[in-house]
Amino acid sequence: MAFWKPGGKKPEASLPLSAEVDREGPGDGGGRLVMYNRNENVALQTQRERLPIFKTRDAILHLVETRATIVLVGQTGCGKTTQVPQYLVEAGWTAGGRLVACTQPRRVAAMTVASRVADEMGVTLGAEVGYAVRFENVSTPGTTRVRFCTDGVLLRELMEDPLLSRYSVVMVDEAHERSLATDLLLGLLKKVQRRRPDLRIIIASATIQAEEFAAFFDTRHLAPKPAAGEATSSNAPSREPGIVSVEGRAHTVLIHYLEKPAPDYVRASVEAAIDIHRAEGPGDVLVFLTGEEEIEAAVSMLQEEAEDNSQRLLGGGAGTNPAGGPERFTTHPLYAGLSPAQQMEAFRPAPRYTRKIVVASNVAETSVTIEGVVYVVDCCFVKQKAYDPTRGMESLLTAEASRASANQRAGRAGRVRPGKAYRLCTEIAFRDLPETAPPEMIRSDLAATVLQLKALGIDNIMNFEWLSPPPAANMIKALELLYALQAVDDDARLTKPLGMHLAELPLEPQLGKALLVSGELGCVQEMLTVSAYLQVQTLWVSPRGRQKRLDECRDRFAVAEGDAVTALNVHTAWCKAGGAQGGGRAKSFADKNMLSHRALVRASDIRAQLARHVRRVGLVVSSAGKDSAPVRRAMTAGFFANAATLAPHGGGAEGSAFRSVRGGATLFIHPGSVLFRARPAMVVYAAAVRTGKEYMRDVTAIDPEWLSELAPHFYAPTQRSGNERPADAAAVF
Repeated sequence: MAFWKPGGKKPEASLPLSAEVDREGPGDGGGRLVMYNRNENVALQTQRERLPIFKTRDAILHLVETRATIVLVGQTGCGKTTQVPQYLVEAGWTAGGRLVACTQPRRVAAMTVASRVADEMGVTLGAEVGYAVRFENVSTPGTTRVRFCTDGVLLRELMEDPLLSRYSVVMVDEAHERSLATDLLLGLLKKVQRRRPDLRIIIASATIQAEEFAAFFDTRHLAPKPAAGEATSSNAPSREPGIVSVEGRAHTVLIHYLEKPAPDYVRASVEAAIDIHRAEGPGDVLVFLTGEEEIEAAVSMLQEEAEDNSQRLLGGGAGTNPAGGPERFTTHPLYAGLSPAQQMEAFRPAPRYTRKIVVASNVAETSVTIEGVVYVVDCCFVKQKAYDPTRGMESLLTAEASRASANQRAGRAGRVRPGKAYRLCTEIAFRDLPETAPPEMIRSDLAATVLQLKALGIDNIMNFEWLSPPPAANMIKALELLYALQAVDDDARLTKPLGMHLAELPLEPQLGKALLVSGELGCVQEMLTVSAYLQVQTLWVSPRGRQKRLDECRDRFAVAEGDAVTALNVHTAWCKAGGAQGGGRAKSFADKNMLSHRALVRASDIRAQLARHVRRVGLVVSSAGKDSAPVRRAMTAGFFANAATLAPHGGGAEGSAFRSVRGGATLFIHPGSVLFRARPAMVVYAAAVRTGKEYMRDVTAIDPEWLSELAPHFYAPTQRSGNERPADAAAVF
């Protein structure tokens, strides 16, 4: 694969030396490496002082003292994520039992940053420094002073403590990503700050959006509203936000581009990683792909290459390549669907004389440092949500990454030493990429967001202050769905107890409804399993060239009732093989049946967490045994709005065509579903994905009569003659 800088000499080797230099750093990094490693000979304090942010430490603390809100702009690798929380501790902001919260858009970042900061502070992770992510809390009440968490976790904490009374400072990190949870959190923090003038908010971003954030939090024109019994202090901080910019990053990064576009970026990424391994000096490789399926495919290809390489080296001892790099390598995936223990494997140092290749989604894009990474391969694509309010359909599409995202990825190579980034696009194509990605708020289903706002007592959601207001059509559609789920009443107020319980569950509203209804249907055990398995993206491993064997393995568990019941069969068989505690036996079972052992372990962990949640809301954990009908009825009760009927004469080589009951859209069953070749009369689906066609995923075959039985407020039986198909229901909502 040829990388080169247009205008220069074309490369003769697979990886040329010519490249664009990212010169935003303070130098070429020729001095001692700044590495947060307990084995480093440099004193920890010296390491911290070498970071670019140290020069602005006093300015940051002064602004925190005098301003209610500050906007901190710092380049990737400047140290803002790890150092600012420590500065706040050193300045006394955690005295008297108060806490500092630092939010991250992704769970991996929250976990790894917490671990790093605990190391730097010389404390035990989970004690003075802790983290909290969905389905996992590693912190100690009364002891933890710095708490790293995802945006979503802090949003849920707002439901229990609307004023965040435990916190003195909330730092919203990587705010430039503009995730749905981040934008919602920013709007809520603005409301909290009016009632709590003493609360400090730090908005940290790696891109120049300071003026936009500052304007949003500028409340000089608004009178503060102290909480009951509190008086407004004359020493209250200024409500005019302060802005501070951190210049430079720790190390420089060389940027390489492709000579010509790559037709298959997954294979091109694998080839680039192998070329780097063969031609470059010591240092680990981080490869960015868009999602779980691509990552697992790339990992399989790299593992095959590693096995072939090991055979060639057998008996030859540990060798090096011409550039002095190791000849052996190991491969590790990194994406959100992995369990925390599996994710941490990517952060462990590689064995001696071995290079580590990590294949990651955008979970590794921000606030994550993988020690040893020197080379980054960027596919220049990303998975993005796209929501069609007309059809009420949310899809996950592969789209071009933004230049801001690409710069974040490149920055992963310059965290601990000078590095190189290889972009799988031409330089001209890179310049044509959008500057930033559109906020998730304007391209998402907002049902879960509206539910959270309602649970927080914010009924007039149309007047809620957003950094970027969502489309009115999306808000209306969200209210319609929540009303259909009976989560809100005729006055658009949260229902009790159903609406409140839905808001408490860490699931999408439709799946949450299915789980809650399972209590009435006597299948809570089964729906806990189904709900957990729907949280992992891919259950099956599908390496290239082995589709026939994959089909055979899937057929061992597949049933005509659909993917939910098939997942139950897989879980039952896996548990018989030992399950999460089965060690090698369970792993062998997964490998034999082409199942992802990582996904199985992750689903098991989630199931245990959900079981605690359902007990908290008062559900009796019952079981339907081998009867699948209650499970399918529960899925119908939650996903009735996602019903589709078999279209007449709609069969073909690419699967049968279906027609959505609501809207009449043409849909197809996804090839990854066990029902891909089947022709059930009616189905409900958990999600839709648009990749040329609109595919239904996680499909369950249902009885058409269940729609009017379980959702009579939404559907009514059609009047039909004796020769009409009984599969249709008419939407009346």
